[in-house]
Amino acid sequence: MKKIYLVLLVGVVLFSCKPYQEVKVRKGQITYEKFREEQRLFPSEDGIIKYIDKGEGPVIVLLHGIPTSGWLYRKMIDPLVKGGYRVIVPDMLGFGSSDSPEGYKIYSEENHAKRLLALMDYLGVEYWSHVMHDVGGIWTWELMRQAPDKIEELIVLNTLIYEEGFYPPVRMSPGAAAKAAMWSYRNGVTTNKLLKSLFKEGMKENTLNELDVEGYKTPLLEGKTNGMYYFFTRTCNYFPDYSLVFENLDIPVAVIWGIHDTMLQWPPQQTKAANALKVDEEDIHFVDEKHFVQETKAKEISYKILDFLN
Repeated sequence: MKKIYLVLLVGVVLFSCKPYQEVKVRKGQITYEKFREEQRLFPSEDGIIKYIDKGEGPVIVLLHGIPTSGWLYRKMIDPLVKGGYRVIVPDMLGFGSSDSPEGYKIYSEENHAKRLLALMDYLGVEYWSHVMHDVGGIWTWELMRQAPDKIEELIVLNTLIYEEGFYPPVRMSPGAAAKAAMWSYRNGVTTNKLLKSLFKEGMKENTLNELDVEGYKTPLLEGKTNGMYYFFTRTCNYFPDYSLVFENLDIPVAVIWGIHDTMLQWPPQQTKAANALKVDEEDIHFVDEKHFVQETKAKEISYKILDFLN
C-alpha cells in the first residue's frame, strides 16, 4: 500500500480556533474529570495502568485503540453494568491516564498483551468476555496467542484483522520527522488539527462538544504519544499475521461494524474475516456510522452485546 509521510513545516505558527461545539453540558454527560476520579490503579512492571472496574457479575473487558483510551467507552459502561455485568475498561500503557514511559519495544503487541493479562490476574479474573476496537484487535490477537483460553466470547468493533481492510490516514518511518509529529501533538501545536481531522474522518457527523474532546485531548497534552509513535512507525508498516490464532479460534464471536468506516473497512476483507473468525451470519451487525461507533451508537452497541452474550 502507498505510504503517506507527514511533513512538518518548522517555524510556522498555527492559530487554532475552536474546532468543536461550544461547551454545553448535555443531560447525563460524563466529564473527563469525573471519569478519572472513578479510575483505579494497577502497578504493572512497566508503569502505572489506570482502569475502570464497575458492576458485578460476569466480566466484560472493553479495549480501546489509538489514539483513544478507555474514555471511548464511557457511554457504554453503565448500560452493560445495568445488564448484569462487571465492566473493566483499561487505559493501556501510553494512553489516557496511564503512564507513558520512554522506550519503543515496551509498546509492542507482545508487551501490551502481557500487561493486560497481568491486570486481569491482579483483579482475580480468570475468564471474561472481550470487546475490542481499532488496534485493540492486534493486542487482543496477541493476548489470545499467549493465553488462548482466557476469552470466552469475543465482540469485534471496527478493529484490525487483516491488512486488506486497513487504511490508516497516516504512516510514518521511525526517526526525526515522526518524533517531531509526536512533539507537535503533545505541545498543542497540531493537537486540535489532529483531533478535528480524526473525528471528521471517523464520524458521519462530528457531534462532540469540548467536554467530549477533553478526554481525547488531555492525554495528548500530558505527553501520551509514545504508544502512538510505535503504532504509526511499526504496526502501520508491518501488519502482524495472526493466522494461527484464527485457526485455533473456537469461541462465540460477534461483529458490530460501522459500515461507513474509511480507515478500517469491512467489505475488502468480509469473506476472509468472517471465515477466519468463524462468525455466524446472524452475529454480524452493521451500524450506520464510520469508525467511532461508541460515540454515536453506544446504546445500540451495548444492547447488541447484551443480546449476544445472553
